[in-house]
Amino acid sequence: MACVELERVTKIFPDGVKAVDAIDLAVADRELVVLVGPSGCGKSTTLRMVAGLEEVTEGNVRIGDRIVNSLPPKDRDVAMVFQNYALYPHMTVYRNMAFALKLRRVPKAQIHQRVTETARILDIEHLLERKPRQLSGGQRQRVAVGRAIVREPAAFLFDEPLSNLDAKLRVTTRAELKRLHQRLRTTTIYVTHDQEEAMTLGDRIVVMKDGRVQQAEAPLQTYNHPVNRFVAGFIGMPPMNFFDGSVQAIDGQVVFEEGKLIVAGAKNASGGPLNRKGELTLPGNGFRLSFPARLTQRLAGGGAGCRHVVLGVRPEHLQLRPVHDGGAEVSAPLTMRVNVIEPLGNNMDVYLSTGLSDPVVARVEAQPGLRIDSQATLYVDLRKVHFFEPGDAGMNLSQTSEPIHALA
Repeated sequence: MACVELERVTKIFPDGVKAVDAIDLAVADRELVVLVGPSGCGKSTTLRMVAGLEEVTEGNVRIGDRIVNSLPPKDRDVAMVFQNYALYPHMTVYRNMAFALKLRRVPKAQIHQRVTETARILDIEHLLERKPRQLSGGQRQRVAVGRAIVREPAAFLFDEPLSNLDAKLRVTTRAELKRLHQRLRTTTIYVTHDQEEAMTLGDRIVVMKDGRVQQAEAPLQTYNHPVNRFVAGFIGMPPMNFFDGSVQAIDGQVVFEEGKLIVAGAKNASGGPLNRKGELTLPGNGFRLSFPARLTQRLAGGGAGCRHVVLGVRPEHLQLRPVHDGGAEVSAPLTMRVNVIEPLGNNMDVYLSTGLSDPVVARVEAQPGLRIDSQATLYVDLRKVHFFEPGDAGMNLSQTSEPIHALA
């Protein structure tokens, strides 16, 4: 086992596309780090450079005490599990798992011991004589993981290994991988686009965008204290609600007033603006929220004035009843129009709209009473909101302390 370090690692493809842009990342010995981000953010390319399947344009990849930039994959002492399993169709499960050890001329008795012990850990002992076509997707994934384990590498590399499984099997296999890491304690880098996988599996999650690391911290730290608007919107399901508006001090309180953002310029592939910066107008039909004046220092490092900010509220922090802390109310009412209700068993997702924002999502306890096309009052938990600078990756202005705790 060993640590894995990336030092200013950059990947530029022949067509000039910069897939990875000078990232620094240190994965400690025995740590499980998850690289997460949207398609095209550079996470798989980063993993492939660690594995030796892609050349590094600039920077160094270090595994243990060796810089491995010039080493072929077979000499890096890593084992990779691919999205498509990559099993040899003509070999049995036993031979698939044993193949890499045979190439290394490991003694037959040792091969048998490693394969059978690994099969027992993964509960695939009864499948050793079957071929891949006779296995389900979940069984094939276990075989692919087993093939990596028997090699006893310095590090495991997983490239979206659960993406081909159905939803229920993904959940159970994810739990098995977590338990397996707790048992083996092998240094692991895991790539996924699924932020739920990242939150549940990783000791740390590394959120990437456009080839750069946005944040690399423990899952709950990333969730509760996102460094910017991109991280806040990507981590969490349903995603965080964002409201453009202005803040200013009025009569000893900080008041947020929802506004309308007018964005000029090019559109992205989804039809939206490339960067949500533009002129903020306050037409007067948005909502207003009042906060204690001490929030002023967080918003501007010493004085909010009147400025354009983005208010972020997670769906679970919009409640149907007032929120109290130590007997004091720490929430503010917000009246919105109900558009869609999605039952989820004990909870339900309610899609709403303000005068200027649509949709706004609230995840609340399931109960009767809400009606589509009617008005509903929800309560914003003021302790949990965030304020961001304008723009798709605007900095979190609440990071000087807890999100907004103990306001009362």
